[in-house]
Amino acid sequence: MIDSKLKLKEYLDADSNWYGKVPNLKDRILKNEKWYIWQYVKSLRHVEYYINTNQRKSLGFLFWWYKYKHYSFITHITIYPNTCGKGLRIYHIGDMIWIKENAHIGDNCQLRPGVVLGNKGAHNDPEIIVGNNADFGLGVKCFGPVQIGDNVTIGAMSVVTKDVPDNCVVAGVPAKILKVKE
Repeated sequence: MIDSKLKLKEYLDADSNWYGKVPNLKDRILKNEKWYIWQYVKSLRHVEYYINTNQRKSLGFLFWWYKYKHYSFITHITIYPNTCGKGLRIYHIGDMIWIKENAHIGDNCQLRPGVVLGNKGAHNDPEIIVGNNADFGLGVKCFGPVQIGDNVTIGAMSVVTKDVPDNCVVAGVPAKILKVKE
């Protein structure tokens, strides 16, 4: 949880490690997708900071909230604040990514286009808990009360409706364990 400037810097550093170097003005001019993704993640982290430090009425919050919504619209990514741990990596802009407020994702999560955690629009969704080092393939959907363990890889176009233990590779509709990692 980002509740101080130090934690904010820690989260941003962990998130930027995926890119090698933080996207710069050249990436912006060339309309490189990694620049847009980085701007979205950076604004998400700042919004989390302002929410967790009870500064919702400040100009800083309004500025970052606007950027968060703006880049959400451009990238088709909706990740509710305080749902993802540090080291978040989003690979590409494409199909919508949707992470509801009832999801709790651990550190070093990797998301690809089309990932949905929780039913869009339903307010009584059960909680979805994802451990550290989770890797979601293209178009993965997770519905219902689900717990996904640490070091789990979920194959493309899978639908997860049941719990997944640690160190597994799962895929299919519905998702089944294909392999247990060593």
